[in-house]
Amino acid sequence: MTRIITLFCFFIAQIGFSQSTESYLEKIRNNEALLTAFFQQMPKGGDLHHHFSGSIYAEPLLERAIAEDFYLNLETLEVSKNKPSTGNWQNFSSIKNSGKLDYYEQQIMQSWSIKDYNGSVPSDDQFFDSFMKFEPTIAGHFAEGMLELKKRAIAENVSYIETQLSTIPCDMNVSDLSDFNTKLRQASVQKDEKAVLKLLDELYKSLQKKDAKKYAEDFNINFLAKLHKDLKIDDDKFTMRYQNFVLRFMEPVDLFKNLVIAFISSSESKLTAGVNIVSPEHGQTSMKDYWLHMVMFKYCHSKFPNVKYTLHAGELTLGLVQPEDLTWHINDAIYIAGANRIGHGVDIAYEANSYDLLKYMSKNNIPVEINLASNEFILKVKENRHPFTLYKEFNVPIVISTDDAGILRSNMTEQYVLLAKRYQDVSYSTIKQYVYNSINYSFIQDEAVKKQLIKDLDNRFKIFETKFNN
Repeated sequence: MTRIITLFCFFIAQIGFSQSTESYLEKIRNNEALLTAFFQQMPKGGDLHHHFSGSIYAEPLLERAIAEDFYLNLETLEVSKNKPSTGNWQNFSSIKNSGKLDYYEQQIMQSWSIKDYNGSVPSDDQFFDSFMKFEPTIAGHFAEGMLELKKRAIAENVSYIETQLSTIPCDMNVSDLSDFNTKLRQASVQKDEKAVLKLLDELYKSLQKKDAKKYAEDFNINFLAKLHKDLKIDDDKFTMRYQNFVLRFMEPVDLFKNLVIAFISSSESKLTAGVNIVSPEHGQTSMKDYWLHMVMFKYCHSKFPNVKYTLHAGELTLGLVQPEDLTWHINDAIYIAGANRIGHGVDIAYEANSYDLLKYMSKNNIPVEINLASNEFILKVKENRHPFTLYKEFNVPIVISTDDAGILRSNMTEQYVLLAKRYQDVSYSTIKQYVYNSINYSFIQDEAVKKQLIKDLDNRFKIFETKFNN
């Protein structure tokens, strides 16, 4: 009886702590400094929509380029380890000797991120063009990046990151299969799913003969598992898992080759939590092949039914594409591809039969990854134009994430500050649920790891909420 009374008193105390925290949040709703301090200390669970290269801040990348004496294109501000044969390139040591290093450092920071963005180029171009400019500084330095992200996550009470790390290196020659590009696109124009699936089956068999599995195994064992273990990424404060991804702008055969290897990788390693597809959704090839890509995911799911995947879908808005192109991307990602989560989902209000789609997402527990700072900068969608309230209205599971915190000069804390400030009907208990969603809807394959992260969240919230007892 004494134990029951003790547990009951503990339960009542926890309710009291939660209510005190709720009251404090309501008190500071319109004070951004107080909100920042609050959410900086609040446990934030996981970041499920996270691009590895875009999440590293420009400062360490620039420091590396200078230290290793990279070549800088003085016009485009992209860097290269070796001097390209064309273009106006100069190594950093020469730039430093000329006394112009400070000038170019400032220009680079504004080109590799949105620091001091002045609107001289469209915001979507500023964002997407930055990746290839600094990408050479990341190659061969994944360890430094992983440790930077871990350190920053721990500092702001993020306990899990599910990052899109890298496409799997693959030198498989598929030139003999290039005729499939034309065939697949011809069938795609007709939306002949049966014909596409038949072609993909032929293509899949050809890739098996080229030993696609060995590329996945090499990536899993000799790169990812070794790096993860050597760096001691997982500990009692932090856990990281990885998504393989494919690039939307690739030709169909090349994309499918990489997709098959990505699915094999994710099926055979507990570190590779799932698969994704990236690159600007409004790009010419992305739009032309979007339906085809969804059928490719459907096909791979039939071969690897246990592999999870989240799809960038609906990262579009009125004016960026034609109105009719806003009506079907999330639909196809869910109904054709069978996505387990949706990344961005900004055009949901324009989607055909959007109410039915939202009900389906709610009923089948298909979460949407909300990226407030990213959607504001790239798409100029924020506040009441953002579909956050629409997803909330239909009880679609929501997770809050950063997207590309390095390029966007942001962090997870800012996402919650924006959430609480802009949507004042979102209670503390609801925000807390979003935090738990970020673990419950993660693609962690080991249930024991997921349970431990939930237990850790329980303890973190208990400590956090006692701060507001008075």
